[in-house]
Amino acid sequence: MSESVDNLGQANHGASALDAAPNLNAQLQVDTFDDNDSALGLDNASTTSASLTSSIQNYKYENGRRYHAYREGNYPLPNDEPEQDRQDLLHHIFRLILDGKLLRAPLGHAPPRVLDIGTGTGIWAMDFADEFPESSVIGTDLSPIQPTWVPPNCKFVVDDAESEWTYRPEETFDYIHWRGLGGSIADWPKYYRQVWNHLAPGGWCEAQEYEAWLRSDDDSINQTGKTLLQWIELVDEASMKFGKKVNIAGLQKQYMIEAGFVDVRDDVYKVPVGTWPKDPKLKEIGLFEREHMVAAVEPFTLALLTRALGWSVDSTQVLMANVRKEFLDKRNHVYSYFHFVYGKKPEAPT
Repeated sequence: MSESVDNLGQANHGASALDAAPNLNAQLQVDTFDDNDSALGLDNASTTSASLTSSIQNYKYENGRRYHAYREGNYPLPNDEPEQDRQDLLHHIFRLILDGKLLRAPLGHAPPRVLDIGTGTGIWAMDFADEFPESSVIGTDLSPIQPTWVPPNCKFVVDDAESEWTYRPEETFDYIHWRGLGGSIADWPKYYRQVWNHLAPGGWCEAQEYEAWLRSDDDSINQTGKTLLQWIELVDEASMKFGKKVNIAGLQKQYMIEAGFVDVRDDVYKVPVGTWPKDPKLKEIGLFEREHMVAAVEPFTLALLTRALGWSVDSTQVLMANVRKEFLDKRNHVYSYFHFVYGKKPEAPT
């Protein structure tokens, strides 16, 4: 269960399902060419499930953004079209990081039953169903925002992952996946117990999470990114006061180990924000990640700061404008860590 980190930066544990990536501890090289951008060539299994009724679709509106109605107030991010676009863009970034792949866990074969928790727009679940037509894929979310036309082996359920899961024993899953649940779960040990209880022996679970923190190797964030530093500290403080910490990516490995999973690995990638790296792949990823982070400022800030910290909308808008400005400042050579944490439930004793 050892861990090292590399550059795009995958954590390297020896033999892996994917080729080893460069060493993450190496400093990313900055492209000094001025024009960086131009160089880029209802499942009945759960009693908490709910049908798609008008009450669930009676969304709540606050400060110009739309939020879920089911379990209103439990989740601080919106579910409107701009947020859906952001989630789909993030999906593209995850696939770029993994060279087009959807996961890191070494499944070896198409798992019969797959659960995608917090499926959002459902894009990961639909892609998985397309690539593994032998698998039956269920995506769950608080909001019924997924498409109507989906692969025949994929379906979506309105459900709350924090409630008790009541799938029957014969309905265990062979692979359980989630992505970007930071800020969504109050009790992670309880969540992992439920994952364990509903995973078949020998099955895998995988957490794909990005750190809600920013760094720079050349100290540029401390020179020209001071609002970025203020912002990430405020969002972290607000999420903890809200009761659902956002910056949890680095905690997933230990949670998984403590839950009893084995062969746990944490593959960590160093993902730039912007087109400043010399490496062409990093430059492309950085282009999309910069757009993603600019789009993420409002959903990760507006509700949390106004609800949890009591900020006015006007003050929050000023902060967000300055944060977006610094994300677009080419002097800021910032990056974050993306974690792909996966582990196996031991085989049943013979």
